[in-house]
Amino acid sequence: MKQKITVREMALIAVMAAVTCVLGPLSIPIGPVPISFTNLAVYLAIYVLGCRRGTVSYLVYLLIGLAGVPVFSGFTGGVGKLFGPTGGYLIGFLFMALVCGWAIDRFDCAIVPSVVGMVLGTAVCYVFGTAWLALQAHLTFYAALALGVLPFLAGDAAKIAVAACVGPQLRRRLVQAGLGHQR
Repeated sequence: MKQKITVREMALIAVMAAVTCVLGPLSIPIGPVPISFTNLAVYLAIYVLGCRRGTVSYLVYLLIGLAGVPVFSGFTGGVGKLFGPTGGYLIGFLFMALVCGWAIDRFDCAIVPSVVGMVLGTAVCYVFGTAWLALQAHLTFYAALALGVLPFLAGDAAKIAVAACVGPQLRRRLVQAGLGHQR
C-alpha cells in the first residue's frame, strides 16, 4: 500500500535537513578530507525520522548544497564539491543513512543493533569516500584510506556514541509529543 507523506512529516524532514545544513559546514580542515559533523546530523535524522524519511532529509541537504548554498564542510557548496576529493563521502552518506536507518528501525532503537548499524553504515560511507578520494587525488586505495578514514575513526566512534545516547531519547520524546516517527 502506498503511504502518503503528511505535512507534519514534510516539516520534520525540512527541520532535520536544516539541522544538517547547520552542522555540515562546521568542520576542521586536517587535509583533503575535513572533520565534519554531517554524519552526526544524519544519525540523528534517522533516529528522529526513521530510515526512509531520514534518508530523504539527507537528500534534501545534498540537493541544497549542490544548488550552491554553502552547507557542505567549510561552508562550501556547488556541483564542483561533488567532483572534488570529498564527493564520494557526500554520496556515501546517502547509503550510510539507508544502512543505519534499516538497523535503527528494524531493531526499534535497541542499542547494540543500532550501533552496529551505524558502524556498518559509516563503513559503507568510508568505502565510497575512499574510492573517490583515491581516484581524485591519484592515490592508492590504501593511501586514500590513511588520509580519509584513519584520522576519523575515533571522532566517528564518539559521534556514534552520542547519537546512540541522544537519538533514542529524541525519538521517544517526539513520539510522546505526537511528532516523531513510529514503527
